[in-house]
Amino acid sequence: MKFLCPLGRVLFALNFVVALPYHFTHGAVQAAAGQGVMLPALVVPLSGVLAFIGGLSVALGYKARWGAWALVAFLVPVTLYMHAFWRLSDPQMTFVEEVLFLKNISMLGGALLISQLGAGPTSFDQRNIPG
Repeated sequence: MKFLCPLGRVLFALNFVVALPYHFTHGAVQAAAGQGVMLPALVVPLSGVLAFIGGLSVALGYKARWGAWALVAFLVPVTLYMHAFWRLSDPQMTFVEEVLFLKNISMLGGALLISQLGAGPTSFDQRNIPG
């Protein structure tokens, strides 16, 4: 049981951590520009760093509440700008973006829970690391 919290944190944070390189690609900047994001060449890499730091913090259970708030700060604008399915007319793209929107909403819920409840046992925050 003591490994369920660390496993849950890592699985939750994995997407944020592994996505870092994508935020430094031309494609990511172009996608954000296409959605009307202002200063995408600056905002996209910075948002990637914010998500990476927040994800790493949660995964490690170190300052996880702060890391979760960083993920909230990342998720809210990304969800509203990049997955605005209500602006689309193509039914297939609308469906895809709605699914991604809802995925982000669920991750936002997880981040809000961690921001309030913390990293749980077996974390640096709890200083309850085996060994």
